[in-house]
Amino acid sequence: MKKILIVAGLLVLALSSASAQKITGAGATFPYPIYSRWFSEYSAAHPGVEINYQSIGSGGGIRQVSAGLVDFGASDAVMTDEQLAASKNKLIHIPTVLGAVVPVFNVPGVSDIKLSSDVLAEIFLGKIDNWNNARIAKDNPGVKLPDQKIIVVHRSDGSGTTYIFTDYLCKVSKEWANGPGKGASPSWPVGVGGKGNEGVAGLVRQLPGALGYVELIYALQNKMTYGEVKNAAGNWTKASIEGVTEAAASIKVMPADYRVSITNAPGANSYPISSFTWLLIPVKSPDAAKGKVIKDLLSWIINSGEKEVTALSYAPLPKNVAEKVLKTVYSLQ
Repeated sequence: MKKILIVAGLLVLALSSASAQKITGAGATFPYPIYSRWFSEYSAAHPGVEINYQSIGSGGGIRQVSAGLVDFGASDAVMTDEQLAASKNKLIHIPTVLGAVVPVFNVPGVSDIKLSSDVLAEIFLGKIDNWNNARIAKDNPGVKLPDQKIIVVHRSDGSGTTYIFTDYLCKVSKEWANGPGKGASPSWPVGVGGKGNEGVAGLVRQLPGALGYVELIYALQNKMTYGEVKNAAGNWTKASIEGVTEAAASIKVMPADYRVSITNAPGANSYPISSFTWLLIPVKSPDAAKGKVIKDLLSWIINSGEKEVTALSYAPLPKNVAEKVLKTVYSLQ
């Protein structure tokens, strides 16, 4: 019996070794909570498959996958035509979930605040620098705003969360569009930087008077207060799965490469700082065995993983988008 067990054990080891694959990925912090869950569950259901994902920011993810240093990247910022052309391997954007970026604040004595698009832009431009500013007070009647300096907190790393936030600011403020502009690492006019959503959240919690921006799940996990934002329809909205879903519904025809923006989307209840997030996948994997695992992982995410996203305050892909993505996944080599 002992011999049989040993032989059986050796057989199991041999089979596991043959099917074992270590898949590496790096990039966005925005979707890290759901990616962490997905990759853990997929690995548990597929013995021998290990997925190592480092949430280093979208900029780092783009650089590493473009250089062929990881098997896949992740980004909340779409790659430019120039970045795609410079990549070692031809890449495609695979949308996975949708999320919201929220303005988190630490204002003593204030638990809720409304921030219009023009006010947000002027705070981050350094033009509005005190919480008792008349423009903020006008949008918040009855709220006792302190005479306190606003400390702007932004990302210090190349960040897709920053890309989403600045993409939004460009659409609502000509001065922002003509100044710092849209990007993962803009030249910030004012403020202090924190690395990752975690770094920004930590600084806002520590600094009275602070205002920053993080992905919704980080605000909820850290029990942080975040403001309402006026949307394109002129309505005050607080980030929600429903608001993100309505913003996504504004895209009637999804482009073939999935590079699309849904910030400041139309819709009575659309949340204006919403975005898809993407995995950056080689169209033809340099390693056929790894490519097969990645293809299976992606199809598992669309068919099974999407059912879990609302528990972490993300919005799932719209049905028509999910169907289109599956066809793209099946075409990967």
